[in-house]
Amino acid sequence: MNNPPIIEAAEPRARLSVGKVLAAWDWRRYVIYIGFVVVFLFFAILLHDQGFLSPNNLLNIFRQTSTITVIAVAMTFVIAAAQIDLSVGSTAGLASVVTAMGISAWGPIPGIIAGLAVGALVGATNGALVSLLGIPSFLVTLGMMGIAVGVAQWITASAPQPILDDAFNTVFGSGNIGPVPGLLVWSGLFVALGAVVLARTKFGRQVLATGGNRTAADFTGINTKRITFQVLLLSGIVASIAGMLYAGRLQSGRFQWGAGDELSAIAAVILGGTSLFGGSGTVIGTLFGSLLIGLINNGLILAGLDSSQQQVVRGGIIILAVALARKK
Repeated sequence: MNNPPIIEAAEPRARLSVGKVLAAWDWRRYVIYIGFVVVFLFFAILLHDQGFLSPNNLLNIFRQTSTITVIAVAMTFVIAAAQIDLSVGSTAGLASVVTAMGISAWGPIPGIIAGLAVGALVGATNGALVSLLGIPSFLVTLGMMGIAVGVAQWITASAPQPILDDAFNTVFGSGNIGPVPGLLVWSGLFVALGAVVLARTKFGRQVLATGGNRTAADFTGINTKRITFQVLLLSGIVASIAGMLYAGRLQSGRFQWGAGDELSAIAAVILGGTSLFGGSGTVIGTLFGSLLIGLINNGLILAGLDSSQQQVVRGGIIILAVALARKK
């Protein structure tokens, strides 16, 4: 006799519980995945006759975004620590020409070491000026961006530096591991390593603590100056590896390689869920942010838009990323 009233009372409570769950759901945490699915379906329907869904085109999207993904993984640590690095694109271009010139003069191993040394020097300089002198990272890396691209153009007289070493070109971008392009392997390794380090290691926790509340991190014994130096050093070294990937894939070093990658990497990181204000970060989200940008670029090209129109869309992505950034 009493069962029906109990059931009737339970139903409103169930609806109320579901309503609370939906109200508490932070959609900003999943906006990148929602956006990725929506954009993918949009282009799949709009461009189905242009071969958007062909295996070769989808594989090409992954290949074209691999270098940006590598840069963006390191940028995730920089932004999570409440810093910024605008010099990564220019560093990649400088590393590509130094590597190419080193290979031509001394061979592949010395050339690789020379390229890594360029990234380490740029990153260490950025880190020292920011952490020791307290100069804002925006200003330091903006200046370093101009220095790196100027040096790269100067030492090459604006001429491309060919790389004729087949082993280097195969390892750094031109070769495949079975059916999988080598660039995908490189990006996969960086994403896996970055995700583990940021989420599972003491260094990753210290990076997030430094970006979340630097004063509190100092009181807990974290050397925030050292963390700031380390993330900018890491960013420079990873940018030099990205420059080698450009050089290996295109079989030459040029100062133009990496131009504009800093904007794409920052957009990928913010779209992926890393707070622009520091204190939180996700490398997996960064991967999807990079793929979303590559997806949009590929779709716009197939749709017939020219490069200037693509630049407008990229700018819109960055504005959208800032607007959707999760605030502390």
